[in-house]
Amino acid sequence: MPANAAAPSAYPLKPIRIVVGTAPGGGIDTVARKVGAKLSESLGQAVIVDNRPGGAQRIATELVAKSAPDGYTLMCISSTHAIIPSLFKDLPFDPVRDFAPVSMLAWGPNLLVVHPSLPPRNLKEFISFAKRRPGQLNYGSSGTGSLGHLGMELLKSMTGMDLVHIPYKGAAPALTAILSGEIAVEITQIITVLPQVRTGRLRAIGITSATRSPALPEVPTIAEAGAAGFQGSSWFGIVAPGRTPLEIVTRLNHELVKVMHLPDMRADLTREGAIPVGDSSAEFAQTLRSEIAKWSRVAKASGIVAEQ
Repeated sequence: MPANAAAPSAYPLKPIRIVVGTAPGGGIDTVARKVGAKLSESLGQAVIVDNRPGGAQRIATELVAKSAPDGYTLMCISSTHAIIPSLFKDLPFDPVRDFAPVSMLAWGPNLLVVHPSLPPRNLKEFISFAKRRPGQLNYGSSGTGSLGHLGMELLKSMTGMDLVHIPYKGAAPALTAILSGEIAVEITQIITVLPQVRTGRLRAIGITSATRSPALPEVPTIAEAGAAGFQGSSWFGIVAPGRTPLEIVTRLNHELVKVMHLPDMRADLTREGAIPVGDSSAEFAQTLRSEIAKWSRVAKASGIVAEQ
């Protein structure tokens, strides 16, 4: 080790960067910033969120995969991390081998929302409305290969709707698009759109979880509303580059678990419809493997291939 290199036990000695693969303002960015602020207090070092949108989070993911494994560059990933291996060929990184899972932060259902100017009041009405207008309605997502993209393609295949996909560089730009009427519908994270649903600026017609959400108990699950068997929730977690020393990963996990169990953090995320987690590195690693396998099966069964 060079004389001026810090031993892992001295970590951290400088600011930590959390890379987010979407534009500011979406669910993953919101979680990263909330967690980053608390982590900064806990570690005694600045924690900076660095947004690198584009390429279904592939740009940011490749950057982190190739970063020094020293604990100073982390990434806040979402369900998209487990989906893109099934949709894109020749990825410049391996979603398992090139990353060291630290901890899952939170999970939460997605909402199926429509612009309130549209007549449909529920999922069955929307399916009928869309079928009478094949290829005329746009749906948005936070990017090609996102859970919102794959989820809507799955819903299309289950219901026979013909909708046109418009990908954006994150949940926030997609939210702006549906609020303006540029797109008619989307499946997106509850933490992103809950305020707009509560104020009537968007209409929620289904939730992707197996059960209804305490945050919006009046909104039925998509499965009970007209697409039996449909299910898929978002999650957020922190990873480090592969080969990051175990001592650093363990320290980060300890601090993140502590942060995710803070009463104010749990209350804050719960109000926004998310479920705080804070699990072990091994548990998060197992979740990643199972999620990759699950979405691989969904993509194969649905015949979904993302645009390169």
